[in-house]
Formats: sequence, structure tokens, C-alpha cells
Amino acid sequence: MPALRFGILWQSGDAVSLSQRVKTSLDETRTLILGAQILLGFQYQGVFRPQFDALSSAGRAVDAGALALMLITVGLLIAPSAYHRIVEHGLSTGTMQTVTGRCAEMALLPFAIALGLDLGLAGSWAFRSVWAGAVFGFCFALFALSSWFGVGLMLKRIYGEPERLKAHSEQDKHEIGPLHNRIEQMLTEARVILPGAQALLGFQLIIVLSSVFEKLPDLSKTIHGISLLSVALSVIALVTPAALHRIAWAGEDSETFLHIGGRIVVAALLPLALGMAGETYVVFTRIFGSPETGLAAGLLNAVCMLGCWFAWPYATRSRRRDATRIKAPRSAT
Repeated sequence: MPALRFGILWQSGDAVSLSQRVKTSLDETRTLILGAQILLGFQYQGVFRPQFDALSSAGRAVDAGALALMLITVGLLIAPSAYHRIVEHGLSTGTMQTVTGRCAEMALLPFAIALGLDLGLAGSWAFRSVWAGAVFGFCFALFALSSWFGVGLMLKRIYGEPERLKAHSEQDKHEIGPLHNRIEQMLTEARVILPGAQALLGFQLIIVLSSVFEKLPDLSKTIHGISLLSVALSVIALVTPAALHRIAWAGEDSETFLHIGGRIVVAALLPLALGMAGETYVVFTRIFGSPETGLAAGLLNAVCMLGCWFAWPYATRSRRRDATRIKAPRSAT
């Protein structure tokens, strides 16, 4: 029922369907990754600037740590899209709401720390003082954590408890929303993934023209080329659903389009994960001057991304199927 608060007519939360709330949570994840892509692009490109060679070993370690944190952030923000397609088959569920919220919350911590580290590096270079840069970066990281977690936890205590209890009670709720809403969700998931891919692709194209790239070892150049092709393939795949929707279906809703588009979005994550792992090898080799360190970082990145985007969702889906098979005979008896 509509209610009157402060003289304004508003609709209660009950008026909002589960599919609409899932769409909202995906939009919020998209907002976060739009901010994350800026830092990710800076992390990748900064390593190939001539001034990078002037950084101390401590500065290089800070830069590597910030890059690792941003990769974790992007991986967590993309994970709900993979989970929605693989586990929930694009349906709106209470579990999907919880997964999206938790991934977003976990992503905010490395995001804030990476922001502080990057601003600290930039500040130390601008102010010509390591301590000034450290204070600058620490203050901004603290401000981000206070804004995201401090204010959030305070408002949760004051206002958010009824909504959180409602969300908890709807954990097992499933809703097959209108076809149009499900298509919107699928296209939003593609838009969630695309910013990270385009930030990486932009870096890959730019550094080929840099003087530093010419000095890279041949193995790094080869891996960069393979990674470039992988990420380009991912970007093409992520744009494909929107193109097919316009060209093949004239923008009209179709179950067939939803099925094909969802499969394409999931498939695009594989070359993206491999491309990110390859570039992680190139960048970490450049930072530390050690192919062994680059290889370890690249393999760790591949394991984390493939695990977060594929292994975890497929394992969850398999457990659900097993649980359903166990319950079915019991209910029959």
C-alpha cells in the first residue's frame, strides 16, 4: 500500500518485484566497476611510463600491491554476473540478491586500499615527499572506508534492519520475471563485465606504441600479443548480444535471444580471464624484473578468476542438483 512520509507519496518495498531488485543490485555493481576501471587502467599503464623506472623498490612493491587489489576488486564485481547465468539460469532469486550484495561489500575493501595506495604514489611524486604522499593516500583511503563502511553500518543500525530481515526471509524465493526484465538483466551483466575488459584492451593497444614496450623480453611481447587477442575476443563477445538484439530481433523480446545472449556473456569471461592472467605476467615481470615473479602472479590471477567466475558457480550448481536428486525420492515416498 502507498504510504505518506514527509508529505510525499511513496511506494513500500513490497511493491518492488524481486526481478526489479536483482536488476538494481546489478546496476549498483556496474556503478562500482565503472569507478574501478579507472584505477585498473592506471595500474596497467603506469608501469609502462618512463618515470616508472625512477621508482624505488618500495614504490614498485606498492604499485604491485595496488594492482593486485584492483584485480581482486574487478574479479569480485564480475562474479555475480557469472553466478546469475550459471547457477540461477538468469532467474531472480533471493540467493542472487545475497551473492551480489556480499561480492560488492567484499570488493569495496580492496578498492579503498588500492585507491589509497595509488593516491599515495601520485602524491609522493607530486609533492616530492614519500611521507606527504603516504599521508595523502592514507587520508583518502580512510575517507573511502568511512564513507562506504562507516556510514553504511551506521545507517544499517538505524534504518536497515527491517529490509535486511526481509531479504533474509526471501533467501529461498524464486521469481520468473517478465521476459523484458530478464533480457534487461542479461544486457546489464554484459555492461558490468565490459568496463573491465575495455580498460584492459585500451592499455594493451596503447603500450604497443610506447618505447618501453620495445625493451620487453620476447616472451613478454608474445604473451602480450596472445592476451591482446583474448581480450579483444572477449570485448567482441560482450558487444554481440546487443548487436544481435537489434539486427536479428529488431529489439523485440525473445526467449531464444535471452538464451543465446546469456551463453555468450558467460563464454566471454573465459578469454577475459586468460587475457588478464597474461597481462598480469607481463606487468609483474616489468615491475620486478623477474619472469618467475610474473609467472607466479599470472598463474595466481588465472586460478582466482577462473575459480571465481567458473569453478565456484558450477560447483554450486552441481551441489544444488545433487540436493534435488536426494530430496526427490524422499518426497515420492
